[in-house]
Amino acid sequence: MVDPELSDGVRIAQLLASDLVGHGGTLADVTVTDADPDVDPTADGRRAYVVRDDGAPLATVFVHPERIRVEFPDRHEAVAEAAAEADLRVRPKATDPPRTLVFVESGAAVKRALAVVEAAV
Repeated sequence: MVDPELSDGVRIAQLLASDLVGHGGTLADVTVTDADPDVDPTADGRRAYVVRDDGAPLATVFVHPERIRVEFPDRHEAVAEAAAEADLRVRPKATDPPRTLVFVESGAAVKRALAVVEAAV
C-alpha cells in the first residue's frame, strides 16, 4: 500500500514509472524512457523521464520537491477531462505547441494519474 501522505517528488515519479511499466491492458505498450536516475527536484521542475506509447512520446514527467508535473503535448481535451474526473489539478500551458499539465501531489494520487495516461493513449 502506498503512503497517502507521501509528498516527495522523486518518490512520486518513481511510483508512477513503476505503475506505468508494470501495467497491462490499455497501457501495455507504454514505456518509460530517457530517465534521469539522479534527477534533483527544483521549484520549476526538472525532467525525470519521458512516457512513450508504442515508441511515440506521450508525456514528459518533471520532478518538483513535493510533487510531479506531467506534460501532455496532445489529446488536450481527453487529458483535461480525465484529470478533472480523477480529482487531479490540471491546467493548460500556453506554449507553442500547447501542452496540458497534470499535477500529481501525493503517492496515493499516482493510481488516479494512470487514468489520465490511459485517456492520452
